[in-house]
Amino acid sequence: MNWKFWNKDKSEENKKKKVKKSAGREWFDAILFAVIAATLIRGLFIEAYTIPTGSMEKTLLVGDFLFVSKVNYGARLPITPISFPFAHHTMPITGTKAYYDGIQWKYRRLPGLGSIKRNDVVVFNYPMDADAPLSRPVDKRENYIKRCLAIGGDTVQIVNAQVMVNSKPAEVPEFGEKYYKVQSDGSEFNPQTLEDMKIEAQRSAADEYFFNMTAADAETVRKWSNVKSVQKYIGAADRQIFPHHPAFNWSADNSGPIIIPKEGWTVKLDSTNYPLYERSITLYEGNKVERSGNDFIINGKKTNSYTFKMNYYWMMGDNRDNSLDSRYWGFVPEDHIVGKALFVWMSWDANGTFFDKIRWSRILGGIH
Repeated sequence: MNWKFWNKDKSEENKKKKVKKSAGREWFDAILFAVIAATLIRGLFIEAYTIPTGSMEKTLLVGDFLFVSKVNYGARLPITPISFPFAHHTMPITGTKAYYDGIQWKYRRLPGLGSIKRNDVVVFNYPMDADAPLSRPVDKRENYIKRCLAIGGDTVQIVNAQVMVNSKPAEVPEFGEKYYKVQSDGSEFNPQTLEDMKIEAQRSAADEYFFNMTAADAETVRKWSNVKSVQKYIGAADRQIFPHHPAFNWSADNSGPIIIPKEGWTVKLDSTNYPLYERSITLYEGNKVERSGNDFIINGKKTNSYTFKMNYYWMMGDNRDNSLDSRYWGFVPEDHIVGKALFVWMSWDANGTFFDKIRWSRILGGIH
C-alpha cells in the first residue's frame, strides 16, 4: 500500500492549473446564492407583508409592514413550484403571470410549532379566488389577513354583532372597530377631537351620526355632554352573507349557528345544511356532487354523509363593518393558510406630514 498518498508530487499538482473565476462569474454566483437563500427563507421561515386596506383597524393600520411566520403553523410546500423569485402571482412591470401552472404539486405542509389558535392574526390566500373565471393556483391567490375567531369543530354564531364560539362570547379585539349610532343634542362635534381619536364620523341627520370606533372610544363618547345616546349599529339581512341561500335570512351582525368543518368530521347531509358545506365539499376538496331529490351522489356513489379531508377556519376583520370576511365567503380551508402575523417592523403613514410619515410608536410592535 502506498502510504505516501498524502505527499503527492508537487509537480503533478501544478499540472492541474486552477482556473480563476472572472469578476462577472463571481457576481453571478453571489447573486444566485442570495436568491436561493432568500427564496428558502421566504418560503420556509418568515416573509414580509404590508397592510393595504383598513379591514383590521385599529389593530393593524394601512401602511403597516409585517413579518409573518411560516414556522408557527408549518411551512406550506410549494403547490406551484415554478415561479419567478420574489413575485407573488404577477410580474411587476409587464403584468404577466409570474408562475407556470402546468406543473402542480399536492398540498403538503411541514410540521409546525403549533396549530392555529382562536384570536391568532393569520395571513391566508383569498378563498373566493377559487371560483374566479381565471382562477389562480391556491398558493398564487391574493393574500388576506384576518383574525381567526373559530377553528375546526367549533360552533360559531353572531348575535347582535357579538361573536359566540361554542355558546360563549368570543374575545373582542382591544382595538377592533364597529359602527355606533350616536345621537347628539343638535350641536356639532369638534372635528379636531374626532381626528385626534381617529374616529371616522358620518352624519345621517341633523342630530344623528355614525361613528366607526372601538368599544373604549364608545364609552368615552357616551360621557360627552352633547351626546344623548350611543347604540351599536346592527345590520339588516343581506343576501351577500354566506351561504348566499334564500333559506338563510342572515346578516353580518346576526347569523348562525354554524359548525366549522374539521378533518375527519362526518356530517350528515340534508337540504337544510348542504348549502353551508357545498363549497367546501365541491370546490375546496374537489368532489363531484349530484342531487337526486333528497339523495346525494358524491363521486358517483349515493350517500347521506360526507367526511371532511381538511380543517377549516372562521376568519373576521377587526374593523367589523368594513371587512369582507368569513361572514361573506364562509370557511377558510387549511391549504390556504400562509402563516401567523408576528410583529410590525415598519409603519408608513401616507397621509402624514414630512416629519411624521413614519409611525415610530408602531415599529417592532407585537400583534394581539
